[in-house]
Amino acid sequence: MHISKNYSIFAPNMNKYAPEIATLRMDIEREVKRKIRTPYDFEFLAGVVWERLHENISPTTLKRLWGYIDGADTTRRTTLCLLSRFLGYDDWETYLAALSNRTDVESETFAGEGLNIDDLQPGEYVEVTWLPNRRCVFLYEGDAHFTVTQAENAKLHVGDRFEAACFIIGKPLYIDRLVRGDEPPTAYVAGAKNGLLKVERINE
Repeated sequence: MHISKNYSIFAPNMNKYAPEIATLRMDIEREVKRKIRTPYDFEFLAGVVWERLHENISPTTLKRLWGYIDGADTTRRTTLCLLSRFLGYDDWETYLAALSNRTDVESETFAGEGLNIDDLQPGEYVEVTWLPNRRCVFLYEGDAHFTVTQAENAKLHVGDRFEAACFIIGKPLYIDRLVRGDEPPTAYVAGAKNGLLKVERINE
């Protein structure tokens, strides 16, 4: 796996939408043999971490990391170190070092049906839907950049611009550097609880 150049592994905080953190979440779900999606799941995970390490992590912190609730766009290194140790690594940096040598990450990450940016050509459109009744169409501009061209019942607006790496059915859509007009860039998660329902390349 390619470690993102946008985030220093030695920084005190790391953007929670980074692919390395997405893989950390995936590895934790594999470790506990369950998807972490409901309030009970976060309580369960906090309890399992305590049983294994005798260290506390709040369900609220886990909810923010999984994008279940809104919060800071960055995750503290101390949280990442704790979760890395839960997986058997010495710290976050050790986890990242091991991650860079793994060959299973990309195939696992994109195992679901959907699209990633390598599947798209500039000028193509992607339609996505998620619960309860959200629908958007995105124009691919190239270099991981998209523009919203249609938005129904969603917090995204027509004309919004953002960056994304993939659209996978059953997985949340992690949007980075979302720009609306002259507002500063932000991040957004679509389908945080249940993932995307539909991903389709269309002709608008």
